[in-house]
Amino acid sequence: MFSGEYQYNLDAKGRVFMPSKFRETLGDKFIVTKGLDHCLFVYSAEEWERIEKRMQKLPFTSKEARAFTRFFFSGAIEAEPDKQGRILLSQSLRDHAGLKKEVTFIGVSSRIEIWDKEKWDNYLNDPDINYETMAEKMVEFDLDL
Repeated sequence: MFSGEYQYNLDAKGRVFMPSKFRETLGDKFIVTKGLDHCLFVYSAEEWERIEKRMQKLPFTSKEARAFTRFFFSGAIEAEPDKQGRILLSQSLRDHAGLKKEVTFIGVSSRIEIWDKEKWDNYLNDPDINYETMAEKMVEFDLDL
C-alpha cells in the first residue's frame, strides 16, 4: 500500500527521483501511465498484471471500453530507476500531466500518482471540493470507513 506525499524536481532530460519509500514497494521495474485528472498513475508490475486481466474482460464492442483502454495503455511505459533512483518520464506523459519543474508524488493505496505541484496544490484547495460531503457519500458505498 502506498501513502504519503513527496516533492521533487524534474531535470532537463525529464528525469525525476522516485521516492525511496515507494521504490522499496514497487521493485526494480514498474509501470507509469496516463492517469485521470491530468496526473500520471504508477503501478507495481503485479498490480499492472491484475489491471490488465480486468481490462481484458471489457467488451471490445463497447466504444467507451475501447476508448479508455486505448488511453490507458497507449501511454504506458516500463520504468526502471537508475542508480540514483531517478526515472525517465516520456515527453507524452509529461505533456499529459502538464509536468513542469516541481512534481508531487502521492501514495493512493494500490497506486502512486504523479502531479505537477501547482496542479496538485490547486486540486487540494479547490473550493468546489467538499471532503466532508465526500466522506458522507463513501458511507453509502458501504466501505466500512
